[in-house]
Amino acid sequence: MDTVNELLIGRVKYLIEMSRMSQGAFARRIGIDPSNLSKHLSGKLQMGDSLINRIIVETGVSRLWLRDGVGTPFDKQPEPPSINIAPDRMVSIESIEDRLPDTGIAVYDIDVTAGCQELSRMFTQDRIVGMVNLPNISPGSVIVHVSGDSMDPTIKNGGYIAIRPFRDLKNIFWGQIYVVVMDDYRMVKVVRRHPEPGKVILHSVNPAYDDMDVERADIRSLFMVESILNFEVRG
Repeated sequence: MDTVNELLIGRVKYLIEMSRMSQGAFARRIGIDPSNLSKHLSGKLQMGDSLINRIIVETGVSRLWLRDGVGTPFDKQPEPPSINIAPDRMVSIESIEDRLPDTGIAVYDIDVTAGCQELSRMFTQDRIVGMVNLPNISPGSVIVHVSGDSMDPTIKNGGYIAIRPFRDLKNIFWGQIYVVVMDDYRMVKVVRRHPEPGKVILHSVNPAYDDMDVERADIRSLFMVESILNFEVRG
């Protein structure tokens, strides 16, 4: 393996780590087969321009950083487009963390796909129904309930997700799953880049549901889905 390709592979692996996704999930996010990505990351296949461009488009990572290791992964530039939320509607991460118990991840009796109330105001002690200790879930996350089948099979109806407020709205990971809070409703969707800068695409995994074009200004807040907890109750 040549040195240039080896360094490039290292940066892609770092990007996957930053995204807090598994290698397979990252592959699906950028639209390639997980086994194919594995071959690229092991050096069996060369990192070609097509794959590099796909990663740049789908994640918004800096081209200079990914190709040449220059600068930072996400430069402070107007591109890629981001979700611009008015400052008075921003969600403070501290507003949730300050209300969490000292140990474990709090499970809340909150359905994030029902209602339109701002989520940050709902994380109160009286809504906690349990505490769990699970690996690979950030301490500042909370676990909430999801109903509906629009994200099936990725998120099952009745499943749970670990979420946290999205901090860096200038560098959102396109193709990642978020809880999207709007004035009239909340929903869990894949957020994709829209060709018009003032909009985003909200994508459902279930093919029975159409994509939604949403004005960026209509989004009140975003919560990143860090983990998905699907389970089956058997009698």
